[in-house]
Amino acid sequence: MEVQVTHLGNVRFNVQARNHSLICDQPAENKGDDSGMTPPELMLAALASCAGYYAVEYLKTRGLTETGVRVSVKADKLKGPARLGNFIVQVRCPVALTEEQTLALTRSVERCLIHNTLLNPPQITLEIEQPE
Repeated sequence: MEVQVTHLGNVRFNVQARNHSLICDQPAENKGDDSGMTPPELMLAALASCAGYYAVEYLKTRGLTETGVRVSVKADKLKGPARLGNFIVQVRCPVALTEEQTLALTRSVERCLIHNTLLNPPQITLEIEQPE
């Protein structure tokens, strides 16, 4: 899995993955043009869409529903070091579930790759490339 990011000027970047691209920018108060989500918003979007994927898969495979799932993710900006924390993932299910189904849906959503990555911090290697 790989993404490429290219600076477009100011504080705006093009983010490319496979044949897809999006703009990452900052709001005006951070000297941006607000033409795209910020990096922290993209992180929350990744968690929300991953959770949504697992929720929909659970509901579809059990014939409960194929549409209408909504997910929101909130997080606090923390300091020392600067980071996101206190994540709240809220899955809005469009159909009523039994207690057993709710627990199973919870277990399914907790299998999300992004969720598990955040719970088990990966090793990150930073490499700086520059011309000779």
